[in-house]
Amino acid sequence: MYDVIVVGAGPAGASAALFTAKAGKKTLLIDNDQSMTKAAWVENHYGVPEIEGPALVETGKTQAEKFGAEIVKTQVNNVKNMDTHRVSAGTDDGDYEASHLILATGGNPKLADMSGIELIDGTEPRIKSIIKTDDAGRTSMGGVWAAGTVAGVSVHTIITAGDGAKVAINVLSEMNGERYVDHDVLKKS
Repeated sequence: MYDVIVVGAGPAGASAALFTAKAGKKTLLIDNDQSMTKAAWVENHYGVPEIEGPALVETGKTQAEKFGAEIVKTQVNNVKNMDTHRVSAGTDDGDYEASHLILATGGNPKLADMSGIELIDGTEPRIKSIIKTDDAGRTSMGGVWAAGTVAGVSVHTIITAGDGAKVAINVLSEMNGERYVDHDVLKKS
């Protein structure tokens, strides 16, 4: 069993997985290789002069792996709340369980809808429905959170990555019973 499962390896998902793995939580990042960022050319991402979307996605996954996230390439078909401490992601390759699950499925709320998670109207152009969340990123299903465009934030990669980090921090804070902070300090030479 994992501490955290993240569904979607675009900027929101990889960012969330990076934070949870770096915090020492057993993290599974499930990628179906369908990130809308893979079709992007990015010149408005802080700290990056310009980058092709596929390279940005791969960089995010590499960073998450660096801190111990496990990545599985498969399709998630359903999400279920098993009990007060377990959620399940049913995939083409079997079921994975965790204490918390973060949906970061870009502009596609289909998985959430099929799993019975409450949706609302989207506000971004061409995004018809999004997952209803509270300010922390919690959805209507216990143990399931949402981050990025599917949770109603702008489609811009810098914003979805930040939202993934925000939701991960909130998950970690709930898991630890106190506000989680991750501040690295510059190493002195």
